[in-house]
Amino acid sequence: MTTPSEFFEQLAQDPSKVAGLNHIFQFDVTGDNGGQWYVDASSDESKIVQGTHDSPGCTITMGDEDLVAILEGSLNSQMAFMMGKLKVSGDMSLALQLQKLFG
Repeated sequence: MTTPSEFFEQLAQDPSKVAGLNHIFQFDVTGDNGGQWYVDASSDESKIVQGTHDSPGCTITMGDEDLVAILEGSLNSQMAFMMGKLKVSGDMSLALQLQKLFG
């Protein structure tokens, strides 16, 4: 089982996975294994940073167990959104681009 922290560490080691997103995404993960990270894919050198960004284009909020379930494929991200387990603030259309991270 991957933890949210391990997921974002893996992304940081291979930022090419976020290439083409062209925006800043904030992730607020609640729960015992939660935390805050942002993905800055707004320039040629994408970066994944633990913490918060002042002006993300989109903020994703979810529980740590729900993020792990999405990563493991036992929970569909669109279904999680419809069930209220995944919340999006900011530009909703940007959230749709994140499918490539969770796919």
